[in-house]
Amino acid sequence: MSKDLPVLGAALGFDMLSLHRDWILDYQRDLEIQSFCWPTLHEDDIAPMVARAKTLLQGHTGHLGLHGPFMSFSIDCADPLITEVIRARMLRTLDICDSLGADQMVIHSPYTTWDDANNATDPGAAHIQVERTRYVMAPVIQRAEELGVTLVIENVEDKNPHDRVALARALQSDKVKVSLDTGHAHYAHGTTGAPPVDVFVRAAGAMLEHVHLQDADGYADRHWHPGMGSVNWHAVFAALASLPRYPRLILEVNDERGIRRGADYLIGLGLAL
Repeated sequence: MSKDLPVLGAALGFDMLSLHRDWILDYQRDLEIQSFCWPTLHEDDIAPMVARAKTLLQGHTGHLGLHGPFMSFSIDCADPLITEVIRARMLRTLDICDSLGADQMVIHSPYTTWDDANNATDPGAAHIQVERTRYVMAPVIQRAEELGVTLVIENVEDKNPHDRVALARALQSDKVKVSLDTGHAHYAHGTTGAPPVDVFVRAAGAMLEHVHLQDADGYADRHWHPGMGSVNWHAVFAALASLPRYPRLILEVNDERGIRRGADYLIGLGLAL
């Protein structure tokens, strides 16, 4: 690869951030905190959680992001009552970003395998989906711009790797870019006939500012350590190296306690630090 090797980051909750804090600080690895995205988060818990995060983050100078809310809704929602809930959840998380000095928030793509087939046969439906997303997200994007937080749209069921890239551009903000989840892309490749993961990287190009690194088998969303599944990591990192600059590379695995296992695997392949 022609560039210097990228430094791996991690997506962690508070307890695992505490466990791996020395490893994070040694290389000032990028972090994504995943403690504020759950629908069960109570308002009274936010202030002490922010205080705890600030303590854990002392001395950290790498990039910081948060995973935004995503459960039980889609950002192309057509119901105006549910739209207000989506906005409130998103705006609350942006306020937490501001409190912690985070400059990136992950949100989920609205595209499904159903959309892939039906939007291809009905251009009007594709246009409506973009406009619904614009309507739902308009105040969220405005607030993100005010705070200097970039919203990165992560693929979930996306079959066409270009869809969410086009959506990000259609939202017409320099604070809307894209994310890639390698395991989600590999699931789509194995189960719905999507292209392989490296094609998702190249489709995103310079719009790609965030990557969730996880391994899978092409059957389900496994969140395994890299090396446990069948993602072609050499192809993925070659595609990443072809970009103008590396996005944030965030290990996102179910086994957060053992997160260094996947990191050591990629480091051992000579792909990252």
